[in-house]
Amino acid sequence: MLRKNKKLSDERNVMFEANQYGKFFAYLALAFFVVYFIAIGTFLGWVAATEDEYQMLFFVLPFILIFDFFGRFMAQQTPVMLVKPYLLMPISKYTAVDCFLVSQLFDSSNLIWMSLFLPYTFICVCGSMTFLEGLAMLILLHLMILTNSQWYLLVRTLVNKSLFWWALPAVVYGAFIVPLFLLSDKSAEKLFDQIFDFIGEHGFTWYAFALFIVLFAVLFIINRTLQMRLIHDEISKQEKTKLRHVSEFAALNRFGQIGEYLKLEIKSTMRNKAIRTRFIQGVAIITMLSLMIAYTDAYTGNFARNIWCLYCFVFFGAVNLVKVMGPEGNYIDLLMVHEENILTLLRAKYYFYCTIVLLPFLLLLPPIISGKFSLLMVLAYLLITTGPEYCLLFQLAVWNKTTLPLNDKITGKNQFENKLQLIIELIVFFIPVTLVLILQALFDENVAFIIMIVIGLAFTLANPYWMRNIYKRMMLHRYENLEGFHSTR
Repeated sequence: MLRKNKKLSDERNVMFEANQYGKFFAYLALAFFVVYFIAIGTFLGWVAATEDEYQMLFFVLPFILIFDFFGRFMAQQTPVMLVKPYLLMPISKYTAVDCFLVSQLFDSSNLIWMSLFLPYTFICVCGSMTFLEGLAMLILLHLMILTNSQWYLLVRTLVNKSLFWWALPAVVYGAFIVPLFLLSDKSAEKLFDQIFDFIGEHGFTWYAFALFIVLFAVLFIINRTLQMRLIHDEISKQEKTKLRHVSEFAALNRFGQIGEYLKLEIKSTMRNKAIRTRFIQGVAIITMLSLMIAYTDAYTGNFARNIWCLYCFVFFGAVNLVKVMGPEGNYIDLLMVHEENILTLLRAKYYFYCTIVLLPFLLLLPPIISGKFSLLMVLAYLLITTGPEYCLLFQLAVWNKTTLPLNDKITGKNQFENKLQLIIELIVFFIPVTLVLILQALFDENVAFIIMIVIGLAFTLANPYWMRNIYKRMMLHRYENLEGFHSTR
């Protein structure tokens, strides 16, 4: 009954049609991964059958589990996100939590790995492995993926409450990865040999089954208890709030009404959990990318350098401006009181996000100093971000009409509201890089970046004109948008 209700709820959602576009691209990516995994499984299976080493897959399984863990953050929700509507119904909350916890075990994110495991096992069985051994291997591999899904569920739920819980996976994975960088090459090679010998000897045994069954049961019980506690805390509003002094930002008073809206943007970033979380994640991701590019041989290709340089600058705008006017939907009526209030708000947002791009510029100094990024390249993508990229993202202010909560909630969802959001996200991440590569093919690299700088500067200086055009079009849709904001509060 709960599964049926969830399906009907999704179909009756006002955003159901728009979300179909996102699902199309998700299925397309899924199909690509399935084909890729089949190829990998076939190759590994052929090598294992040739060498008569059927435990070979277990050697790469730790990397598969790490990839699986981080890949789940893109799509999989926690049960606490789904249970809230049923707490007021004559259904046991324990039954509801159990239902959604168990449904996670049959999620496609678990079954997709069978596209790798099945070809591998099939080829091994065609060799000298017996059918029962192949079936047992499949069950053990799937049990490991299910255990990993419970581990993800635990971390995801805790991270939703506080970013400090990222320390948990950092410690777990760091305990395995960091020693490899601290040890000498000879010691690291010896450690690898010992690990592979251990996996080869104990990876496919009955006590490996027992270990993962116990681990799965423990994680399942912990998740069940944690989900119930968090649901109870959120519904009963038992969240402790610590009062703190926040600066009045008096220096912005000289800018009048724009200064007041700038204060609003700054305080929203500091106070609102959703925006603050995305901001901290952005700083962490950009810092990691900057250090990897500067001090390792990762991303040395021309396309990789360009795409990651653009990504660092456009990240903050892409994750926040794609939902532009969503938070303001909570008090959009007040913004309609005075003429051009919303135009002033949009200008303040633009100035705020133009200032924000200075942070990636500072974080990318290591790649610039090491010679991986040229200063011309960084300036080109900075101005492309403040120019055409922001111009395109701010167009969504005309069409966005779904109110976002002023604070992040565990029961919230993060879906595309309309097809334009998905299309514009794809454009801002890939079209500038494509244009740069075309210009580099026609001219040399410096000329290509100079052309991009001119384009970006032209759009940046023209912001008063395209901003007013956005405002006028918003006013033409104001009643439709107001109705959408009111109905989604």
